[in-house]
Amino acid sequence: MSNEPIIRPATEADLPAINAIYNREIVEGIATWDTDPWSAEQRLEWFREHSQPGTVALVADLPGTPAGEVAGFGYLSIYKTRAGYRFTREDTLYVRPEFQRLGVGRALLDALLTEARSRDVHAVIARIEESNEASIALHRELGFDVTGHERHTGYKFGEWRSLVQMQILLPTFSDEVC
Repeated sequence: MSNEPIIRPATEADLPAINAIYNREIVEGIATWDTDPWSAEQRLEWFREHSQPGTVALVADLPGTPAGEVAGFGYLSIYKTRAGYRFTREDTLYVRPEFQRLGVGRALLDALLTEARSRDVHAVIARIEESNEASIALHRELGFDVTGHERHTGYKFGEWRSLVQMQILLPTFSDEVC
């Protein structure tokens, strides 16, 4: 039996697990700069937004873990609403601490890039807190380049936070028609 993460579309049944992962990061981590935990209603609204055409929300399960025990989740969001950005998405990944460094993030990001290609996305942007060396390295390994640095644009836990912006360009059908 393989220990590879099983990546699948998120469902409404996954929302409590997704929210638990995200809310832990709000309270204890710096991958998100949200400061107030999300309610179930906010997560449901997020799910509905990420169930629209052009977006995707995925979860990772690990073989041998109980049903409903999501190891991580990732999603592609609309980057900006102006029509000129219609071929660009932003990726986001969260992995439960006990499942980090087991290939969950890599499997999620690889699946998100596959989804992006299937949706004719040309550019995927990642915005990563600068001290998150593991996420920066993962994105580099999968072909992302650093395209910018946003200094002191966030404030959390009494400190200024900075972002590294990364990007990958994907060959798409739109390249032929644009």
